[in-house]
Amino acid sequence: MTDTPDSRDTVWVEHEALIDRVPRWVAMLALAVLVVAIWDLATARMGWVSPIILPSPGETLEDLIFVGRNLLTGGYMLEALWTTTRTVFWAFLLATCIGFSLGVLVGETKFGERAVMPYLVAIDTMPKVAFAPLFIAWLGFDIASKVALAAFIATFPIVVSTAAGLYSASENERMLFKAMGASRLQTLLRLKLPNGLPHIFTGLKIAAVGVMAGAITGEFLGGGRGFGALIRQSASQMDTPRVFALILYLSLLGLALFFTVAWLQKRLVFWNKANQPIGAA
Repeated sequence: MTDTPDSRDTVWVEHEALIDRVPRWVAMLALAVLVVAIWDLATARMGWVSPIILPSPGETLEDLIFVGRNLLTGGYMLEALWTTTRTVFWAFLLATCIGFSLGVLVGETKFGERAVMPYLVAIDTMPKVAFAPLFIAWLGFDIASKVALAAFIATFPIVVSTAAGLYSASENERMLFKAMGASRLQTLLRLKLPNGLPHIFTGLKIAAVGVMAGAITGEFLGGGRGFGALIRQSASQMDTPRVFALILYLSLLGLALFFTVAWLQKRLVFWNKANQPIGAA
């Protein structure tokens, strides 16, 4: 008996659209060129938007070069960037320690889940920027108040992701560890934490974005010598090209922190298939 086309096993293959076959770098470059072209058309070419509101790409490029030269020559902007970098680093470290500890408390104990978590949710719903004057009043205008505000903003995602990661271990896995006589601490260290690392790193990446916003907000509202203070000064002088240039350099700092966390995730959670790009073997 010969197989007919209808009786043969078939393999379903998803056909990619033409736009999905474009390499990532080509797509990103094309999108950037399109955005800059529309930006230039709306500002420099047609004058639809006032330069006070939105500077042209040429004006922004001039300030990008000026800021870059100041950073490379060790000018006052390099000191400001170093101040902001220290604020972001200490705030992220503090948020990670506090968030992870509270996440373990919430994910491992009924007390944390029933008593602590509702208060954390209530605090997270509050407008965190409104706490900036309080941190300044408590800790002064130095770096400590900026670190506290940035850590305050970035802590909650780490709490939630850590608790969710501890919950991700299946009932069968927990019962197996219990049957093998593992203690609660051994189950936490050898089952729940390794299982929960993908969730934890997701929270860390969200926190990496939030800590940048908190640090700049603290510098913007509470003075200091960081990039946030330079942005405030430039904005008060209606120097929008300088504001855009400073924001773009700050985005590089945020990207560096985000991709550092992503790199650590790739190294520590290499066994998780979700970390592999789509189509990877």
